[in-house]
Amino acid sequence: MLICVFTGFTSGLPLYVLLQLLPAYLEDSGVSLKEIGLFALVGIPYTWKFAWAPFMDRWVPPLGRRRGWLLPLQVLLLLSIGMLGMFDAQRDIGVIAWVAFAAALFSASQDVAIDAYRREILPDAELGLGNSVHITAYRVAGFVPGALSLILADHLPWDAVFWITGGFMLAGIGMTLAVEEPESGVPVAGGLRQTVVAPFREYLERKGWRALLLVLCFMFLYKLGDNMATALSTPFYLQLGFTKSEIGLVAKNAAFWPMIIGGLAGGMLMIRLGINRALWLFGVVQLTSILGFALLAAAGPLLWLLAVVIGFEYLGVGLGTAAFTAFIARETSRAYAATQLALFTALAAVPRTFANASTGFIVESVGWFNFFLLCAVLALPGMLLLFWVAPWRESR
Repeated sequence: MLICVFTGFTSGLPLYVLLQLLPAYLEDSGVSLKEIGLFALVGIPYTWKFAWAPFMDRWVPPLGRRRGWLLPLQVLLLLSIGMLGMFDAQRDIGVIAWVAFAAALFSASQDVAIDAYRREILPDAELGLGNSVHITAYRVAGFVPGALSLILADHLPWDAVFWITGGFMLAGIGMTLAVEEPESGVPVAGGLRQTVVAPFREYLERKGWRALLLVLCFMFLYKLGDNMATALSTPFYLQLGFTKSEIGLVAKNAAFWPMIIGGLAGGMLMIRLGINRALWLFGVVQLTSILGFALLAAAGPLLWLLAVVIGFEYLGVGLGTAAFTAFIARETSRAYAATQLALFTALAAVPRTFANASTGFIVESVGWFNFFLLCAVLALPGMLLLFWVAPWRESR
């Protein structure tokens, strides 16, 4: 469980830099909302990581099959995050986009190794709790770019802010050097067919085509509304009239305890209720949290309401993500953990990448309030698929 704390933190930090800190920097530099929305496309590596995951399963660097990939990727992430603030957002927007793309590529590749490592060290009975701890730490990592860095940005130049933020990757580097390589029964040797085809064939033999198609649709739709609603949350708060320091302080104080309590309680509830029922219950909470953004858009810049919305969003989305991640892990085989987890989590990242790229255009067309109502509607199809992929009566 302690290892899951570190895997969650080091996995979440780069993503939240791209989702929270970078949009705030671009908004503060006068970049248009449409362009900021299009920056979601730098997350394309998250949707394609399954393409190189089989080779990360097979090629073993000197430190081991998981740690050998993690260490160089984490060093590259530290450097690429720091470099994001070194360029002028108005003059060098293309360069910033390429550096952000590189950070996303390193982050997605790190996730392949981290997800596989976590799947290999957790027994099936602890998948719910272990993934809840991972997701809770994942969300805690968001306080660095989403709270601390925003506060620092009111007092320090942006280049210093990004280098300080990137320095938090040292936690992941320390973890990689300290942990042991997990045992695995998968043979390292093998040709192209064994490397690429075997993981997909194993799943089809175990589940079948119908189950695969239903699961893939579910993984695409379950987080669609939530991902779109939070894609431009920082520019949304700034446009409402909140300062960067207000957003950072409220996020730090209002979100921390709901997230910690929700994440740990979610893990314990999954042990008691099972992953299927948790997906139902936590999905309802997640849907309700989306409506909180609509309420804030209608009410205006009320600091207390911002605290309530952020706190409930961290609670609801954290619970839903914990159950969703545990479900993904349960669907995979330990024998091909990296490839299968990469495929499923890549599909789950598609809405965050491509649907989120349209959010700036949607907001400018219909306004913030109608945008959040649309996100709530888009969350419903994923809930309906639970009847087939995670029936309530099957409490596993």
